[in-house]
Amino acid sequence: MNDIPLSILLGVLALLLLLSAFFSGSETALMTLNRYRLQHLVKQKHRGAIKAQQLLKRPDRLIGLILLGKNFANILASSIATLIAIRIGGDEAIAPATAILTIVVLIFSEVTPKTLAALKPEMLAFISAWIYAPLLKVFYPLVWVVNVISNLLLRIVGVNPKKVKKDALDKNELKSIVSDTDNLLPARYQNMLLSILDLESASVEDIMTHRKEIVGIDLEDSIEDIIEQLRDSPHTRLPVYKKNIDRVIGFIHIRSVLSRITHSDFDKQAITDSLSKPFFIPASTSIHKQMQIFKTEKLRIGLVVDEYGDVHGLVTLDDLLQEIVGELIAEEPDIKVQKDGGYLVDASVTVRELNRITHWELPTEGPKTLNGLIIEYMETIPEPGTSIKLHGHIVEIIQRDENTVKMVRFHPEYS
Repeated sequence: MNDIPLSILLGVLALLLLLSAFFSGSETALMTLNRYRLQHLVKQKHRGAIKAQQLLKRPDRLIGLILLGKNFANILASSIATLIAIRIGGDEAIAPATAILTIVVLIFSEVTPKTLAALKPEMLAFISAWIYAPLLKVFYPLVWVVNVISNLLLRIVGVNPKKVKKDALDKNELKSIVSDTDNLLPARYQNMLLSILDLESASVEDIMTHRKEIVGIDLEDSIEDIIEQLRDSPHTRLPVYKKNIDRVIGFIHIRSVLSRITHSDFDKQAITDSLSKPFFIPASTSIHKQMQIFKTEKLRIGLVVDEYGDVHGLVTLDDLLQEIVGELIAEEPDIKVQKDGGYLVDASVTVRELNRITHWELPTEGPKTLNGLIIEYMETIPEPGTSIKLHGHIVEIIQRDENTVKMVRFHPEYS
């Protein structure tokens, strides 16, 4: 060693530091790769991605190889730095040389390459995968021994590396990813995807037309009033009942009777003969399941009932579709953004729709509308001018009638 020129020792030291930097950076790059983008690149036949995916199938072997290489480089670099220090300043220079080497390794062989790899993992991961693949074959016996000992220690603490579950996204994690795609997806498509992910957790009760808002034909009315209602109705299908909606006898398709209402023999019996059977939907039925039922039964409308059979509301196929495509075919809900960042909201809006537009997390398990949520919280119908803190949001009551809150204002949130 004493015969080796100092310049060669310095060159070897620099080379070892570069090698250590490569091992550090490639380790971070491979371990921080986006697994879902990696799968996409593999499907696109990206050769570097294919190599990286093969290595990551056994991360214990990959890590074992990387750490073997990095420790070998660092230990050898430390030995050579000691030789250089002795050559230059004798034994007294060993301590300063160790301190300098530590700082150099920390900056140039650890922090810098790992930071670069974390910021641009693919750039280094795919290149290093081509290097590690043959190295793993060459040093497999040594890596195997290291892995056997390491895995044995892990089993002692209750971890089996071979049974670790693969990365998988649950619904909430996927929703978070979609919510963070502002620069990649227009807001309307983002809302559509979030709506689809919510289908399983939402029921028909969340989107139904409430009982008191159902428009239908009461056979107790005069035939003249019924004919006028049929002519002026904006809907194509209407429930037909006697006295109240709980006594529904069927649905009428207006187009099937419009051509006959001018006939002198058109009467209530003609209406009854044109009815299709009423279809009842339990209030707890999920939107996803109800879409399947409508498709299977070839239906477009149904009445939502509770456990006692009382009608709570009405839901149509259009309601279900609007729950997904939202803004593309439905009118904008009455939620208006104010100049100061607050919201002026019609209290009849559903809590789910309010959450979707504002990205809040108001509870949806109880009352379905904002009006219901406020009344449940206060246990009374508040007067205009009343302000409350509703689940972390300051709400001012703007308008009410005898039994409901009509309009509220959410004050802006200041951090």
